[in-house]
Amino acid sequence: MATARVLIIEDEAHIVEVLTWYLREADWEVFTASDGESGLALARLEEPDAIILDLMLPGLDGLEVCRRLRQESRVPILVLTARDGETDKIQGLEAGADDYVTKPFSSREVVARVKALLRRARYTEPLTRNVLSFPGLEIDRAAYTVSVAGRPARLTPMEFQVLALLASQPGRAFSRDEIITRVSGVEYIDARTVDVHIRHLRAKIEPDPSRPRYLHTVWGVGYKFEVVG
Repeated sequence: MATARVLIIEDEAHIVEVLTWYLREADWEVFTASDGESGLALARLEEPDAIILDLMLPGLDGLEVCRRLRQESRVPILVLTARDGETDKIQGLEAGADDYVTKPFSSREVVARVKALLRRARYTEPLTRNVLSFPGLEIDRAAYTVSVAGRPARLTPMEFQVLALLASQPGRAFSRDEIITRVSGVEYIDARTVDVHIRHLRAKIEPDPSRPRYLHTVWGVGYKFEVVG
């Protein structure tokens, strides 16, 4: 994989030191910040390819940093959480993160997950149909853009990949595990994160998220894309 620029926003010095070593071993350029405000400023200044973000930061916490970043950037974000509770993970994803790791973690796993995020963000395969057009919705897989009723929709890299995958085969039901494996290339990401990304997608592309027109739940299986109405 080509050299990447990764920003670590973490206040625990030993974690920063270890992650920096592993990321540099992967031949990546690393920037670090120890609090939310400086991390946000550094992200805007350096425009990294990926961000590793601790949720428990002094001052401006990681959730707020993630929300602000997501308002202005599609940069892949991996959040670090000190607790294993589902609420903390869901909060990070709902703030706009693409993936999460729970402390204590394996540094090698963090590197593997960042690689997966970068693959998603950079992935372009030869396509027979770059643009997928449906009533009220257009997905340009080459330009990485989505428009709803002629207006652009801002999606995270993971959201775009999930939507493009489902829309590439309308009517076909995909399991959560298959969606995760197809869009990330790894199997150990919690498949329940798909539910969060689908919820975000519905909020961004559906005329009425409570009555989906495009993204439908297939009970006991997962999700499918099908235009209704």
